[in-house]
Amino acid sequence: MDFKNGQMINKQRFPSPNPAIELSVVTYHANGLHIKGLLAEPKGEGLYDGFLYLRGGIKNVGKVRPSRIVQFACEGFIVFAPFYRGNQGGDGNEDFAGEDRQDAFAAFTLLQEHARVKRVHIFGFSRGGVMALLTAIEFPEAASIVTWGGVSDMFLTYVERKDLRRMMKRVIGGTPTKFPERYKYRTPLFQLEQLQAPVLIIHGEQDHNVSVEHSYRLEKRLKALKKEVGSWYFPEYTHYFPPAVNRKTVEDLSAWMKSKGQMKLRTFRAQ
Repeated sequence: MDFKNGQMINKQRFPSPNPAIELSVVTYHANGLHIKGLLAEPKGEGLYDGFLYLRGGIKNVGKVRPSRIVQFACEGFIVFAPFYRGNQGGDGNEDFAGEDRQDAFAAFTLLQEHARVKRVHIFGFSRGGVMALLTAIEFPEAASIVTWGGVSDMFLTYVERKDLRRMMKRVIGGTPTKFPERYKYRTPLFQLEQLQAPVLIIHGEQDHNVSVEHSYRLEKRLKALKKEVGSWYFPEYTHYFPPAVNRKTVEDLSAWMKSKGQMKLRTFRAQ
């Protein structure tokens, strides 16, 4: 049977920590592969904004956490978080913002075609920041994009994260010196001219997993291109915010997203 990208193949209920939110593990199609992801839907019949949650890490590092997905769904979104290829029963092998970007692209389409979704926002955490930017470049109709502690430059990741170099050489095929085009392919800073969605950057300035320099470079490039960008920098925090600050930041970024979504909808209707 032929499936199209973003088509849902299977949906199985998953235990939800919140009775108002229905969780499901979804299998969907992405460029010939069957990929798994977690879908969170507020119960009822109402329409909601879609929220594409792009996780960080690789393999078992940075796995999608149901509680986190439900946290965003409780803010009034239908949330979908792909596990990326090769994870939790999905086909293929994750390749760190290489071809696995197609899993994010197809997930965006899945949300777009969801019967209860009005428009789709994109959120990326850590390595998911690169995935989010690449997806927003691919889909200019995205309502907004938030990158939180997000990678924007794969060259910089290789330089800063000595502990990741072995993995990056294995997955990407070599060093940035030997294969600069492969690292450039994974670095959205070179393609931001095509970005249309408003961007919000969130970063803890004490972050040692993804240095704040990634966000500074992203913000500088977006401003040079006269793109709409805002930034929330937190001088005292690392890659992970304290629980109370985390909850408040989730509330604030959700409100920001919805405001941008309304503005984009009004602009679209005026055209």
